[in-house]
Amino acid sequence: MESLVGKKAPYFEAEAAIGGEFKKLSLNDFKGKYLCLFFYPLDFTFVCPTELHAFSDKYDDFKSRNCELVACSIDSKFSHSAWMRTPRAQGGIEGVKYPILADIHKTIARSYGTLFEDGGVAFRGLFLIDKNGIVQHVTLNNLPLGRNVDEALRTLDAIQYHDEHGEVCPANWSKGKNAMKATNDGLKNYFGNLT
Repeated sequence: MESLVGKKAPYFEAEAAIGGEFKKLSLNDFKGKYLCLFFYPLDFTFVCPTELHAFSDKYDDFKSRNCELVACSIDSKFSHSAWMRTPRAQGGIEGVKYPILADIHKTIARSYGTLFEDGGVAFRGLFLIDKNGIVQHVTLNNLPLGRNVDEALRTLDAIQYHDEHGEVCPANWSKGKNAMKATNDGLKNYFGNLT
């Protein structure tokens, strides 16, 4: 599979469930904003609601960074809507604040390289797309492995820091820590400041 990192995000247009309603969304709706697009296998399952709630719990953190959250699975908009009306205590995602795309033809999952063809569902793919529509970060987890939302936010911070300052973010970088110029002197200065 060829990586999408550094390339234009594949265009999508689909119906989404959000706030008890249906709305057509496309990639173009997010021009000028950062986008965290993440795929999950199925509605009404087990790891999936923990992830959707974890992202919803950090919704304001993404919004404060000019980043929209959008989820996607191969379920219908009707399935998404029913799951959104099901309370958390019953395995539902009631209260989730962001849209969930309906990818019943599996075209979005396929174009993003997340489709598990043998299983007919998407792997847990996450794509951080910059305000110019370029994919800057991708993670892809197998079905039983839930994601770390804080790591997605940390990576988003690194992308935005680089966009704003032009410096690169070393291993384990987090907001407020030193970055560096992508030069030999920058590396030496970075290591010199660690001691």
